[in-house]
Amino acid sequence: MWAGGHHHAMTVTPAQAGKILADNFAPWVLDLGLSVEEVDDRRVVLRLPWSARLAREGGALSGQALLAAADTATVIAVSAARGGFVPMTTVQQSTSFQRAVTEADVLVEAVLTRLGRRMAFADITMTAEGRDEIAARASTVYALLD
Repeated sequence: MWAGGHHHAMTVTPAQAGKILADNFAPWVLDLGLSVEEVDDRRVVLRLPWSARLAREGGALSGQALLAAADTATVIAVSAARGGFVPMTTVQQSTSFQRAVTEADVLVEAVLTRLGRRMAFADITMTAEGRDEIAARASTVYALLD
């Protein structure tokens, strides 16, 4: 692998990554309807489908939904890089909301910037489907517990 000295020949497929998601997250996170669009050894793209249930007053997607999606995408990215689910805990997430999202799915791309034995760092970009402008950005730090 590209960091930390661990190498996994197997690349996790989107279907396998989807199973990691289905098997390891709280029911309310699963209720977001996230699906795995793309995955490789240092990046994952999740789709957060538009739902009026996730919108706040005024019709824009709630920030809480985006925060949860970014967090989830990072866990999937780390797990994919490690070849399977890794228990971890969020140490820090810093998010900036740049544009409201209305009536559009959001593509949530998490890129691992560093993956060590005990810590993982990622940058997440959230973009409304069909738009070029970024809706939100996040950077995350995780402690790996396995």
